[in-house]
Amino acid sequence: QVHLVESGGGLVQAGGSLRLACAASGRTFSTYTVAWFRQAPGKERAFVAAINRDGGVTDYTDSVKGRFTISRENAGNAVYLQMSSLTPEDTAVYYCAATNRFNGAVVTRPSRLYDAWGQGTQVTVSS
Repeated sequence: QVHLVESGGGLVQAGGSLRLACAASGRTFSTYTVAWFRQAPGKERAFVAAINRDGGVTDYTDSVKGRFTISRENAGNAVYLQMSSLTPEDTAVYYCAATNRFNGAVVTRPSRLYDAWGQGTQVTVSS
């Protein structure tokens, strides 16, 4: 099992950028699929992006395609979410999640398939 800690959230103006980081502990991190989810006030947690074990496969929800980029650095046990052209609709708590169900080979969206979760980092985009 891996332990995840997010960082990089904050307050940014619309049109700005932020880079979130997810630091993982555990020597098998490179075998995990990792995803970012977000939860806006009054809404359910929603999938944002995912990356497979070697970074060769990624997936994005439609609303962030072309604006967000997920990447990973297995040597450093980290996954990143570069966010640009932010809008107030991107305001949410962002969570990093990981699963080893598929040995990291594929990406998947359902939150129920992710076994490890971070504590979340707040992203607020002002208009």
